[in-house]
Amino acid sequence: MLGRGLAAVAVAACTLLIGGGGAWAQQTLEAVRNRGQLVCGIHTGIAGFALPDSRGTWQGMDVDLCRGLAVAIFNDPNKVRFVPLSSSTRFTALGSGEIDVLFRTSTQTMLRDVTLGLRHAVTYFYDGHGFMLRANAGIAKAADMGGATICLIQGTTNEQVTADYFRSISKPFSPVLFERTDQAVAALVAGRCDAFGTDASQLAGARSSMPNPREWTILPERFSKEPYGAYVRRDDPQWYDIVRWYTYALIEAEEQGITRANAEEQRRTSTNPNTRRLLGVTPELGEALKLDRAWVYNIVRALGNYGEIYNRTMGPDTPVGLDRGPNELWTNGGLLYALPLR
Repeated sequence: MLGRGLAAVAVAACTLLIGGGGAWAQQTLEAVRNRGQLVCGIHTGIAGFALPDSRGTWQGMDVDLCRGLAVAIFNDPNKVRFVPLSSSTRFTALGSGEIDVLFRTSTQTMLRDVTLGLRHAVTYFYDGHGFMLRANAGIAKAADMGGATICLIQGTTNEQVTADYFRSISKPFSPVLFERTDQAVAALVAGRCDAFGTDASQLAGARSSMPNPREWTILPERFSKEPYGAYVRRDDPQWYDIVRWYTYALIEAEEQGITRANAEEQRRTSTNPNTRRLLGVTPELGEALKLDRAWVYNIVRALGNYGEIYNRTMGPDTPVGLDRGPNELWTNGGLLYALPLR
């Protein structure tokens, strides 16, 4: 989702490069281990990705991706501290060293990649910009929304995407900007906006938390490419490799059919060299990343493979109710594809 925080993050990045200092000037893996916990940036609250449950425990895909990374390092999903961040502060927090990694519905774009002093890792979720409005509004497509007032989250790509779309069809609209998703949803329900524009998965998550979800419809059109990836600081290639290959490992585990239920048996009995390597029967993957040889096995045993995480947090049987769509494996017609772990 380009942000207004680009200048602030660029300053933070320059400070890192010129001045050094702070925990992030160490190798990040070393700093995390010395601290005894991972510090992970997440959304301030959206069902499916990051939202506290009734007990105050964070739940969602991004949350589980943070927990899985903690397992890779500590073999303990609880050794993570979550830092909820707004769209306009997330990159600054990462660049300044406040967090170790950002798993926060963050679109990978060229300008973010080359101007912030940060790197995005592997795409773990494919999405696109959409609009949600009242089901009885009588609007079937976005082109019918000329003159509408649209709620948007500041610091996101959705600001630019919405402006570009209405400019392309030569129709006016009035943006109303908010810092957080819950603020935009409250304004939509109160009638301050005619529609809410953001990534479709987040619209589904927001709708699932509304008092009467059936009163709201998400238009079927998508107006952008919004591939989510984790972000890390650019000055630590070792940490980038860990986050990158950790994400691939979750996808590869699903492709190989390794699940929470069968991981132990697979590790004990499989004769497939790829499976034995992935689950740490042979040590080379863990050694290459300076992790335990059983790091992938530990992750899958704790949280499941990519598909299990997806289905548990936002799949068809959850209130969010999202089909896999482009987030299916490439072998099932989707876009998820892990590079070979060998």
